[in-house]
Amino acid sequence: MTSVVSSPPRTIRIGSRKSQLALVQTYWVQEQLQKSFPDITFEVHTMSTQGDKILDVALAKIGDKGLFTKELELGMLNQEIDFAVHSLKDLPTNLPEGLMLAAITERENPADALVVHEKHKDKQIDTLPEGAVIGTSSLRRLAQLRHHFPHFTFKDVRGNLITRLAKLDAGEYDALILAAAGLERLGMSDRVHQVIPKEISLHAVGQGALGIECRADDSELLSLLKAIEHPETRDRCLAERSFLRSLEGGCQVPIGVNTEISGDNLTLTGIVASVDGQKLVKDTVTGIANNAEALGTELAEVLRQQGAQEILEEIFAVIQRGS
Repeated sequence: MTSVVSSPPRTIRIGSRKSQLALVQTYWVQEQLQKSFPDITFEVHTMSTQGDKILDVALAKIGDKGLFTKELELGMLNQEIDFAVHSLKDLPTNLPEGLMLAAITERENPADALVVHEKHKDKQIDTLPEGAVIGTSSLRRLAQLRHHFPHFTFKDVRGNLITRLAKLDAGEYDALILAAAGLERLGMSDRVHQVIPKEISLHAVGQGALGIECRADDSELLSLLKAIEHPETRDRCLAERSFLRSLEGGCQVPIGVNTEISGDNLTLTGIVASVDGQKLVKDTVTGIANNAEALGTELAEVLRQQGAQEILEEIFAVIQRGS
């Protein structure tokens, strides 16, 4: 009688940045997969990315594509890890050959949030005093806020969430603009003083969702990862990423979006603004959610006809000059 020797269950290695928020997000993914596949071992492996190491330079001046993802992607291509968990807003829309976006998780609140110093606890974004120092490291937030509130003073702020909040509480800033989702995931919802209305600030592409990236040829893993995908979030984010990709913008370019799904229809709103807030184009398209990527391409063309390309070319020129 021939005995059958079964292979041991696979151990799957998950790649993550070392930041507190990244680890909270990665451990959540690990927990969800472990619940679905109790016979498989999921291990977390951490790496430092370029964006984690350079904290004294504005993000836009470093060169943003892959700033928080390249090291993790190299780890996958070198077979050191099997998949990586990203904040989807940090994941470039064009991925390295051999890798793919395998799943997108259910989105937290994608909006931007106002976090204020104690002395402004009775204020909202539109009642902060003239000259108030607002901290943000995002050109997208900067451009939109300058458009609506040219009387504020804007100052770059880097570091992890805890570091930035400490700088705010120490009085270096009157307020910060942060992602509501990051604060919620770290159990800091109480620091959200105001959710910024979409009429003032459209959020970043993919903000609030997690993107799971893995090797394109790992069919077994691709099948497993579908267990944590959220179809509505996927459609919304694919539309947003297609819009960004079509405009050839990186995650540090002033491009904002908002998506809503009603029944089978998806509505995508997009904005492109100059860094000084003086030029701004904005429009909306609606179509079938199943055609999400085509909608993103359509909206990009609509805004291109309204001058978006010229705005972006000016921004790219400024960034390349390092000014």
